[in-house]
Amino acid sequence: MVRDDAAHGESTRRAFAKYGGTVALGGLLAGCTGGTDSGNSSDGAEEGDGDGDTETASTTSTESDDGTEGSEELPYTAAMEPVGEVTFEAVPERWVAYDGGFADMAVALGKGDGLAGIGNADRYYTYVYDELPGVDIDRSPIESHPEVRTKEQFYEIDADVHLYDPQMLVNWFDWGEADVTEIRDNVAPFFGNLIFRRSDEWHDYRYYTLYEAFERIAAAFDERERYEAFAELHESFIADVQGRLPPVDERPNVFLTFEGTDEPETFSPYRLVDKGTSKKQWLDLGVTDALAGTDVENLSTTNRGELDYENMLEVDPDVILVRGHERKSPTEFRDTVLAYMEDHPVGSELTAVQNGRVYRGGYLYQGPIHNLFLTERAAKQLYPDEFGPVTGDEELFDRQRVADIINGEF
Repeated sequence: MVRDDAAHGESTRRAFAKYGGTVALGGLLAGCTGGTDSGNSSDGAEEGDGDGDTETASTTSTESDDGTEGSEELPYTAAMEPVGEVTFEAVPERWVAYDGGFADMAVALGKGDGLAGIGNADRYYTYVYDELPGVDIDRSPIESHPEVRTKEQFYEIDADVHLYDPQMLVNWFDWGEADVTEIRDNVAPFFGNLIFRRSDEWHDYRYYTLYEAFERIAAAFDERERYEAFAELHESFIADVQGRLPPVDERPNVFLTFEGTDEPETFSPYRLVDKGTSKKQWLDLGVTDALAGTDVENLSTTNRGELDYENMLEVDPDVILVRGHERKSPTEFRDTVLAYMEDHPVGSELTAVQNGRVYRGGYLYQGPIHNLFLTERAAKQLYPDEFGPVTGDEELFDRQRVADIINGEF
C-alpha cells in the first residue's frame, strides 16, 4: 500500500542516500554518466579478469566497534552504471534485490539480516547457506515479498537501497523514467546492473564481471574488508582448480541451455561467448562452446529461439547443461530429465545422453557465495576423474572460511 504522505506528493525518503550532482537525471536510464565502457558486445573481459577500467568503489575507512572496517566519516559514495554515483548519508540497513546474485552479494557482506524482499524468489537459492556454519537467512521476508516489481511494493517495504538495475524495470516491467525517479526520490536509490547475460540490446551501458559488481555493492554497504577477504579466497580457489584442469584438447565442449520441463522437446540456447556472470564457472573451467561456429544466437529479451533434437544432433555436444532444475538433486535430475532424453527416439542418439553427461546447468543469477558452490559442482560435472563424481563428498573450498568472512571473523 502506498503511504499517505507519498500520495500527497511529499518526500518520504529516509536520509540514507542521494545521487551525486554529476549524474544528470536524464542519464539515469540512458547510462550517460561518462568515463566508463559501454555497449552490449561480448568483447569485455572474461569473468575474474579486470577489463582495463581503473574505477574503484573505495571509501576512506577506519575500524568500527565490531572490529570491521567502516567509513571514517559520513557521507560516503559508491558508483555503478547505469545509476552513476550515489552518496550514502548512512550505511543501508534494509535492502531489496531483484535477483539472487545481488542478494547473495549482500549476504556475503554480512547484511543478510537486512533482507526485506526479493524481485524473483523462484531463482534465489538459499539452500547453499545451509552448508555454511553459523550462516542463517530468515526466509520470511522472501516469502512475504517474493516478487517486488511495482511502485506500491517499493513504498510498502520502505528499504534503504534497491539492488536493481532500473533499466531492467523499464524494459521488463513497463516502468518509465518518471517511475524510477519517483521511487529513487521518495524511498531509496537503485544500485545495480543486469550482468547475468550480455545479449540484450537495451543494455547499452557498461557491464561488470561478478567481482567488479560485488566490489561496488561492497562500497554501497561500506564493507570493503569483507569484499577483499572474499576476493582473496575466490582468487586462490579458482587458481587451485585451474591448476588441476586437463590440457585444453582434452576438455569437453558444452551446450548450455534453459529448459524447465522434465520432458524436454526443445532447448533455448545460451552462448558461452556471451560472458555474462551466469556463465562464470564454465568460463573459469576452460570449456568450449558447442555452438561455436554456428549462427545460433544467445537467449535474450528479443531472441527466444529454440533448438529441437534434430538441431541438437547436428551439434552433438560432449556435455549438455540444462537450466531450470536447480531445486532437484543430481539423482532427481537424472531420474526425470536425463531418463526422458534416454528414452527419446532422437535424443537418445546424442553423445552426451548416451554417456550420461547431461547435468543441471547452474543458476541464472549467482553471487560470490553461489559461485563457489557452482564452480565446485561444475568441476565435478566436467572433470570427474580429477575432482570426483558430482554426487561425491569432496569439498574444493573451505566452508568455514566462507562463513567466517560473512560473520566478520577475519
